[in-house]
Amino acid sequence: MFSKTTKYAIKAVIYLGMYSSAKKKILTRDMYKEVKVSESYLAKILQDMARHGIISSTKGKNGGFYLDESNYQSTLLDIVRVTEGNQSVDSCVLGISQCNLKKPCPLHDKVGIYKTEFNQMLQETRIQELVTTIPEDYWEFPK
Repeated sequence: MFSKTTKYAIKAVIYLGMYSSAKKKILTRDMYKEVKVSESYLAKILQDMARHGIISSTKGKNGGFYLDESNYQSTLLDIVRVTEGNQSVDSCVLGISQCNLKKPCPLHDKVGIYKTEFNQMLQETRIQELVTTIPEDYWEFPK
C-alpha cells in the first residue's frame, strides 16, 4: 500500500519518537540498521522529513535528529505527502492519470469509500499515537 520509502520514513519517525529528545539526538549511523535501510538512503529520508517539519534536526558536534512536541502532532498523512507527494493518496488505484468523477476507471466507485476512510485515518493518526499506544517490543527495535 505504501512505497518502501514511506515505510522506512514511518519506522524512522517512530524510532526517533521512542528513543530521541532535544537532549538526546540520534545520528543516521546509529539507527539505519534498526530501520533496515542503507545509511545513505535513510539520511535522505530524514533530511526530507526535517525539511518539512515532521522531525527536528540540529547540525554540529552535538547534532542529530529528534522529535520535539510539535513533531509529535504531525500525522501519517504528513509523512505520506512528504515521501509520495500530495497527489499520492488521491490518485487512481489503477494508475490512470485521467481517472476522475466525470471519467472514472473501472474501480473508481468501488474503492472511493475506502480511499476516503483511509485518508481520514491517515489524517487523524498522529506520531504521538504511534509512539505511545503500540507496545515497544512490537517495533523490533533493540533497547
